[in-house]
Parts: sequence; structure tokens; C-alpha cells
Amino acid sequence: GILQHPDGTVLKQLQPPPRGPREQEFYNKVYDSDCCDRILLELREYLPKYFGVWSPPTAPNDTYLKLEDVTRKFNKPCIMDVKIGQKSYDPYASAEKIQQQVSKYPLMEEIGFLVLGMRVYHVSSDSYETQNQHYGRSLTKETVKDGISKFFHSGYCLRKDVIAASIQKVEKILEWFEGQTQLNFYASSLLFVYEGSCQATTVRLSDVTLAEKRRVPKGLLSGGDVLEYNNNIHVINSTENGKIEASVGKGLSKFYALHKKSCSKRHHSQLSLEVENSEQENVWKSSTCITQEHLNGNVLPQLEKVFYHMPAEPKESAKVEVRMIDFAHVFPSNTKDEGYIYGLKNLITVLQNILDN
Repeated sequence: GILQHPDGTVLKQLQPPPRGPREQEFYNKVYDSDCCDRILLELREYLPKYFGVWSPPTAPNDTYLKLEDVTRKFNKPCIMDVKIGQKSYDPYASAEKIQQQVSKYPLMEEIGFLVLGMRVYHVSSDSYETQNQHYGRSLTKETVKDGISKFFHSGYCLRKDVIAASIQKVEKILEWFEGQTQLNFYASSLLFVYEGSCQATTVRLSDVTLAEKRRVPKGLLSGGDVLEYNNNIHVINSTENGKIEASVGKGLSKFYALHKKSCSKRHHSQLSLEVENSEQENVWKSSTCITQEHLNGNVLPQLEKVFYHMPAEPKESAKVEVRMIDFAHVFPSNTKDEGYIYGLKNLITVLQNILDN
């Protein structure tokens, strides 16, 4: 699995050769301080930041890639891992390996992507819904649209703002692939992350909190202790004798904890109806469902409608990240990566269909 370092980065253990060294070499090449290749420099924008390798003091032969935690800035991160490409095996795979990969998801070549898992926060129940790779492999051409749309549903409504922002980010990655002929990617994924909690607006009516105020993520404490700041990480604490202790957090897996259950209760803030800032003021002014004179009545349903169903402001973009991950099967090339491009285009088509319908 992925572990968390006390400094807030995540640690991915290097896989056995040749996969591990190949992934390390990929990161070293892209993040070389002397790199002046425009294609590779642009690629950095679509990857987790890379901070070299790390080994525990007690196990110097165990090597971990030290990477940016893409989920760190989110309060209730919704996460989906989608493998991209028509082939999940590389050009050097044995016939046995090819057969094994094809049998896992025969539709990979036709669809061009596979949902490896998702973890979605539902505002309505204040809990996470989790789907693993078996869910993704059960999706067909006819059901893949509905299968992916589950990731964008808050429990109250479809997050069209998140879908639109995700499409834009995937299109940028597609643009990069259309313009490069240096690298081909196999069995690599896109990691989608968005904020599942309500916007930073809290209303208190008769001690009923309808939405939660965004909390400041917890981080390093005095003395080097670390608090868990989201629900999908392990926390590593350095003990006095130098041992590295991996304490199990709530629901972390090898792809940022997409398939283990996790649920933490919200910390409700108490606020009056007084508007805290101009952004919230705009939220109130833009609402046609509530006016001041309605506030002395039973407006719970109307308030829920405003705060759970209100579309994002036109000037605001949803808090979304889409990053490429998993590079154990990246190879030099002199042609476009048509398999990956095919998968990206098909995924964009599906996302656009969800948005339009």
C-alpha cells in the first residue's frame, strides 16, 4: 500500500525488478534538475510531484518513491482510479501475461479504460461508498456511463461542476499525448480527486447545521507527531528507537485507498445566519429559493435545496485534481501512444455524455 511520511508526502514501495527500477527511472528522467526537454517539463504538470527515494533507517534495502499526496488539500476526498489504454500489458509481456491481462477485462481494447476503484463521499449520509476493481470489471459498454456517474454523485445530486472540471483536465492530458512521440504508457492510470464536502458555507437554524464549514487540514504537530488529515492514509511516526511504525489509517490501498471502508463524522461548526464573507454573500444573493422573510418559517427543505443542489458559481471552478500515476510500464517510443489516446478520447466521451444527460 501507500504510506504517509511525516512531512506530508506519500511513500510507494518500489516494486521488484524490472517494474520498480523502471518506474524510478521514469520519475528521475522527468524530474531531473537539468531537464530542458519541453515535453517532459510539461508532463510534470500532470504527475504527482516527485521527491526522490526514501528508505526506513531499520530497513535500508527497502526503497520507497517519495511522492506528493494529491489528496492532502481535500477535506472529504472523493477518489477514482481509472486505468487508461487499450492494452494493460507492455510490448515485452509473455504470452501467458498477455492472456492473463486480457482475461481480466476483455473489453479493455474496445473501451480503452478500466475503473480500478472509487471512493465517494455522500453528503446525505455523511459516509463513504466504496467500489473495488471487481465493480469496474463488471461494467459493460452499455453500463459504463452509469457506472462512472456514481463517482460524481453526492448522494443528493450529480456534481456536474466536477464532471466539467474533470473533462477540462483530461483534455489537457490528451493535448500533451497528441503532441509527443517520446513515450508509450501501459497499465498506467488517471487518479481523479475532488472535494466531496459542501462548499464553505454553514447555516445554523435552531441548532440544525445544514452544511459543514470547511476545516483547516490537520498536519504536523509540535514534537513531530502527525495527525491524520484525511480518511485514506496510513500515518508513519518516528519512534525514539528509530523504528518506523506504520499505523493503519482508515482505508488506504495501493491506489490511495479506493476500496476500503472509511467514515469519519463531521465536526459541525456553529455559525449564525450572519454572512461571513463576500463569497458567501454572493451565495445568498444568487439564491432564488430563499429570501430573508422566509427565515422565520419552516425552511429546512428550501435550505437543503440551496446548499446541496445549488450549482457552482460561474466564476468558480470545482476543486478537482486529475493526475497520471503508475509508471512501471513506460517505454521509449518514436510514435504517438495511440492506445492511451484512444482511451482518453473514449473516457472524455463518456464524461461528456454524463454531463449532457
